Amino acid sequence: MTESEAELQIQSEYQCSHKGESWFIRMYEMGEYDIIVIGGGHAGCEAALAGARLGLRTALFTMTLDGIANLPCNPSIGGTAKGHLVREIDALGGEMGKAADATFLQSRMLNRGKGPAVHSLRVQTDRVRYHGYMKKVLEKTEGLSVKQAEVVRVELDGNGTVCGVVTRLGARYGARVVIVATGTYLESTVFVGEESYAAGPDGVLPSRGLSASLREIGVVLRRFKTGTPARIHRRSIDFSRLEEQNGDENITPFSFSTTRELENKVSCYVSYTNEKTHQVIRKNLHRSPLYSGKIEGVGPRYCPSIEDKVVRFADKPRHQLFLEPMGLDTDEFYVQGMSSSLPEDVQLAFMRTIEGLEHVEVMRSAYAIEYDCCDPTQLLPTLAFKDIPGLYGAGQFNGTSGYEEAAAQGLVAGINASMWLKGKEPLILERSSSYIGTLIDDLVTKGCNEPYRMMTSRSEYRLLLRQDNADDRLMERGYQVGLVKEAQIKALQDKREQIEKEIARVEKVTLGPSQELNQLLQEKGTAPLHSGTTVADLIRRPQLSYADLAPFDPDRPDLPYAVKEQVEIRLKYEGYIRKQLAQVEMVKRLEERKLPEDADYRSIVGLRLEAQEKLERIRPLNIGQASRISGVSPADVSVLLIWLDQQR
Repeated sequence: MTESEAELQIQSEYQCSHKGESWFIRMYEMGEYDIIVIGGGHAGCEAALAGARLGLRTALFTMTLDGIANLPCNPSIGGTAKGHLVREIDALGGEMGKAADATFLQSRMLNRGKGPAVHSLRVQTDRVRYHGYMKKVLEKTEGLSVKQAEVVRVELDGNGTVCGVVTRLGARYGARVVIVATGTYLESTVFVGEESYAAGPDGVLPSRGLSASLREIGVVLRRFKTGTPARIHRRSIDFSRLEEQNGDENITPFSFSTTRELENKVSCYVSYTNEKTHQVIRKNLHRSPLYSGKIEGVGPRYCPSIEDKVVRFADKPRHQLFLEPMGLDTDEFYVQGMSSSLPEDVQLAFMRTIEGLEHVEVMRSAYAIEYDCCDPTQLLPTLAFKDIPGLYGAGQFNGTSGYEEAAAQGLVAGINASMWLKGKEPLILERSSSYIGTLIDDLVTKGCNEPYRMMTSRSEYRLLLRQDNADDRLMERGYQVGLVKEAQIKALQDKREQIEKEIARVEKVTLGPSQELNQLLQEKGTAPLHSGTTVADLIRRPQLSYADLAPFDPDRPDLPYAVKEQVEIRLKYEGYIRKQLAQVEMVKRLEERKLPEDADYRSIVGLRLEAQEKLERIRPLNIGQASRISGVSPADVSVLLIWLDQQR
């Protein structure tokens, strides 16, 4: 290389702006990538890993390397519906489930008292080790560069297509795709009582200037808000006055590839607020930025602050709290269920009214954080911006809340960015295929007026989309895009064969009305046998399980738990499953009716004005998606179907 070639070439100057201030950045060329990911949170990690693993030159930019895969809100992965997302991420070839298993502290399967459709895995994870695990995976991934730098500009070429980014220091990197996964850092402001200051989670610097650049290229932004509870010191907690919450004895890993035995290493604890707590909060509501008007952003409805709970649920005498360890090598405990933006002195006062926390020491105060995010109706189901080729959004930037929702979007954005660059078909997950498909369809079709949180009630196909069958639903699609290995598909095929063989076997094995069997049936509260019946018919009884009948089924093969679980679920719920599959087929027919990309909805006679406006803005891909748009009625759908037939 000659001396002139080695010199950095100064390209131009860029005027950066932020809240009325402006300054010039002198730019210089620093390299070319296929995909650049802005943000090192859970969405950014999955997006960058997907891009690099699919053979694209990928770079991940983060405000700080120490914030990669940070868990700023709570030290756990999964939960109701969120556990479904993690298992789906794993089935598609993502990393979150593996990271959660590798840094595992405690596991609980939520909603065990209900049916399998809503069983949801949740684990406590070691916060520092989770970050370390994911950072190492990123660093070791071939074709992936990890950089600590603040991106302040996304550049478009003369055709309006993404062509690169510029950092705060003036470095320009060329890119064919940019994935924005900025989390809660975009123009973020932290609020604690009357005080507010520019900062991201855990006091990290905010992203300043990128919002203005995104608006300049046509991205519509709005302001959302979230919050996090205080962290307290272990030595200040009186555990003798708290209810201990242990993990499950039989632990299900998140990742389908995890084969090692997992053991619970910690306990969590439960306490409650009381009337004294509520009195302190009510007395100081005027000092909360939520009620003084300082916070403009819209907060999450399903994860309210403690002051919001006290006001909105004034009839409740108490609210449940969970004390959760942050890791094995720290004495920090997280107070789940008590996010707040009240002043520090008020936080300390109301926490000391709680049983077991009378002498609490606060290590990190609770805070609220406000940030910029996009309107997700600007996105296609691929998570690409409709009008800005090469630009994708993922995670809280798309208006969601939660690590799991973010990681799911990051994985889909990374896959689809790679497919677009390779000229291949995108991965579009239908609502009937997954919770990830439901999440993305809700965002791009209905939008969100507050931080979106995944819940099992959001899916009309809950019984089909169980977390226990995520591999059966999605692993082959992960293999098709190139993220799942052939050995995993072989293991899935073996599992399917075992399930089918065992179902066929129990359908044939007949048990007679023995005294021992009838005694079991009586104990379980179900009718005794008067003649022979198959093991399958007994399993179909709600009161009986596959395991209950083991003593009466001597020829039963030794099968893995996952196989036995599937046998029981399929037999017990086969009628309901059949009905949901029929619903899926009906919707599938609507989704096969594609709508033209250039359709002029304002010219379609018979469509109501509201439907015309919504269809023009959302621009659905098919009749099925159109039918789910708020403001598009069944009559409007009928008009669209007639219009489509006329076009033919």
